[in-house]
Amino acid sequence: MRRLLAFMVIAMAFGLAPAKAQVDDPDFLTGGSPLSKRYQFFGGGSSSQGPVQRTTVNVAGNYKPGSILVNTAERRLYFMLGNGQAIRYGIGVGRDGFRWGGVHRVTAKKEWPSWTPPAQMLRRRPDLPRHMKGGEDNPLGARAMYLGSTLYRIHGSNEPETIGQAVSSGCFRMTNADVIDLYNRVQVGATVIVKN
Repeated sequence: MRRLLAFMVIAMAFGLAPAKAQVDDPDFLTGGSPLSKRYQFFGGGSSSQGPVQRTTVNVAGNYKPGSILVNTAERRLYFMLGNGQAIRYGIGVGRDGFRWGGVHRVTAKKEWPSWTPPAQMLRRRPDLPRHMKGGEDNPLGARAMYLGSTLYRIHGSNEPETIGQAVSSGCFRMTNADVIDLYNRVQVGATVIVKN
């Protein structure tokens, strides 16, 4: 470890340090290890926004400002700002057999929501608790936005390493920092378009 640190110091002194884009890459100094197991060197590694940074992007199509587009293939969620721009967030999506598409509306928003696993989930996972109060250990994270009459939500996660993965039972996971940002922007009644 000392040799690596010495090399990095010498490399930086002679301008041989990796390009900034590499240093900002969360996998550069971690070898792609799970975020919960990463060590932070020189400010590298994960940030409070998780492995996918939220950013403003240009979008093609005619989407109403305030609406949401979920692209499960990209594992990205877009909050439409208008004028062809959107805020893009990284998300976790449903695993194989649990992906879905369609158009719904945000019917409710909750801060630190409680969680009651649906009967279908309990049949698959009888080890799950029957109910969990909201809080840091709750799998719905800091915020949840409920989608129509479905069992699905856009919600936070206490497992930020799953963002960008296909691991859920159909809900869309975000880092807690990102879901709070989205929650503060989106209105009840907003259209949510889910594309595979």
